[in-house]
Amino acid sequence: MKAPELSCEKCFEDFRESLEELGQLVRESEKHSLTDSHEKRLIRSFEVTHELALNTIGEFFRKQSRPPFTGSRDATVEAFNEDLIDDGKGWMDMIIDRIKYNPLYPEEFDHIFLSNIKKIYYRLLLNFERKMKEKLE
Repeated sequence: MKAPELSCEKCFEDFRESLEELGQLVRESEKHSLTDSHEKRLIRSFEVTHELALNTIGEFFRKQSRPPFTGSRDATVEAFNEDLIDDGKGWMDMIIDRIKYNPLYPEEFDHIFLSNIKKIYYRLLLNFERKMKEKLE
């Protein structure tokens, strides 16, 4: 059976649901010290939310009959150029941090990554939600 074709609106809806879950985990982390399990859930939720944001960006441009992107960096640059995101460097840092993070080999980087998610990346994703909502209305 063939999967139904995604629309930009559906991708955005999925992104918003994931962002809400990420927000709950970020708020919980501000109230309590993080257990190892909570840290993993927060990182996983961020990764899913970021991936859904990239899917939304890709579908937004596909809807405009633009060619597909070869990777997340290309999509991020184009989203910045089209004012879908307001901090291109911050979004590039998100991509780099996701590449650096490797759950099989825990390092000191995990704490830096978690801090960046809570203090920087969550806010950038909220800004993307606001801008994307304006574009779709």
